[in-house]
Amino acid sequence: MRKLFLTPLFFISLMVNSQTIHQFTTENIEGKDFSFSSLKGKKIMIVNTASKCGLTPQYEQLQELYEQFKDSNFIIVGFPANNFMSQEPGTNEEIVEFCQKNYGVTFPMMSKISVKGKDMHEIYKFLTEKSLNGLEDSSVKWNFQKYLLNEDGKLEKVIAPSSLPNDPEIIKWIRD
Repeated sequence: MRKLFLTPLFFISLMVNSQTIHQFTTENIEGKDFSFSSLKGKKIMIVNTASKCGLTPQYEQLQELYEQFKDSNFIIVGFPANNFMSQEPGTNEEIVEFCQKNYGVTFPMMSKISVKGKDMHEIYKFLTEKSLNGLEDSSVKWNFQKYLLNEDGKLEKVIAPSSLPNDPEIIKWIRD
């Protein structure tokens, strides 16, 4: 009978693959705790947003996508960030007002954070580091970059900021 030897690398790979978005709690834009564990069983699109960007009209497609699929175990979570040319200078209150007034945003929005640099929020460290997310290293290129996570909270795709929320690749991912 052969013996099976488990190497330390095996255990490290198990630890890496056990991390999910569900382990995080953050603050929503109203200042209340938001636990990603409440999203277990849902596909999640995380997107960094900005109010004064050429891509800001994507809020409209994000809201349409949310309305279309919110009853199909899909959710969008927005993270306002001021990392690119100071295109999100407002306070959380100003961001809420802007999003609701101009785009009727009803999907969950979190408090403003940093999505890159030394002060990068822990959720974005998870999304951008393969050693944490188990999929790939990435960097946030610009406002409205999209991260797609499956029902188990595992990162599956990184979508460029210029790709619209209603891109056929995204729609297919939601439906599959």
